[in-house]
Amino acid sequence: MARTLSDPARTAGVGMTSARTRARMVARLRSKGIRDERVLAAMAAVPRHLFVDSALESRAYEDSALPIGFSQTISQPFVVARMIELVLQERTPGKTLEVGTGCGYQAALLATICPEVYSIERIKALHERARRNLLALRLANLRLVHGDGYAGLEQAAPFHSIIVAAAAPHLPQALARQLAPDGRMILPLAQPAGGQRLLLVERRGRAYQESELDPVHFVPMEAGKA
Repeated sequence: MARTLSDPARTAGVGMTSARTRARMVARLRSKGIRDERVLAAMAAVPRHLFVDSALESRAYEDSALPIGFSQTISQPFVVARMIELVLQERTPGKTLEVGTGCGYQAALLATICPEVYSIERIKALHERARRNLLALRLANLRLVHGDGYAGLEQAAPFHSIIVAAAAPHLPQALARQLAPDGRMILPLAQPAGGQRLLLVERRGRAYQESELDPVHFVPMEAGKA
């Protein structure tokens, strides 16, 4: 069950802080096939408008990606819900790593579901923005890190779940090694012929099972810090 969050008003826009507005978004997600009630409850609880620029607040609950600066985006709500649902797949949530904090929205969703969440962002300005965005929600189980997502977070591993929010050209081996036994990772993977697909990676002891799933469109995953 999603944690109860405060809903601080940052705008006087009609409906922007209304639970009914988020409920309509959740209804659309349900109609598109999202079934995990934990994911739907988190989407209903976290105010997405707090994570977008003020000029875009009227579009915060559309099912679309929106720019957040630095050539990055806040992902489409359906894709966010789909990735979280895939990585959880009716399991009891455990320690989770997010690669690509961005504005902090997905990190907030994960922190309402999972007991312990770490989120890495390579762009310092976005890392700081996410920290500001998340302050009002008081999520004590969420840790933000400025670092290289390709390297993961060895000091906090192993992780029950890993979610990558940028498209990698190949499976990052450091992240695969940081999966716990029976852990799962979901990431967008660039295809040799063009385009991207979600890749679900499941660790089975020392072996890894990979399943290619939905076509998606994410910004490229870059190495290093900026």
